Amino acid sequence: MEFVLSLIVLAAAVAVIAAPLRRGSHSNPTVAAELASLDAAKEAKYREIRDAELDFRTGKLSAGDYRSLDHALRAEAIELMRRLDAAREAAGGRPRA
Repeated sequence: MEFVLSLIVLAAAVAVIAAPLRRGSHSNPTVAAELASLDAAKEAKYREIRDAELDFRTGKLSAGDYRSLDHALRAEAIELMRRLDAAREAAGGRPRA
């Protein structure tokens, strides 16, 4: 009897732990591709921001040019994050912080 009860508890634990994995495997491939594309674009934008900062620190950009470029790049990054959050919510997931 203890063995059967242990198996039931184990099966329930596995089901609860594996639920997020199962949910992700049945998602729409188009949505998954869009999420991957937006995530890659966000990471690329972060690299652009870091590159602009490095260019400013090494003297390749003036202070005014850096401020202007940094403002534009950060605005684009914010828009990408908003689109990524909206796509995640549409896919049935919660947006990440």
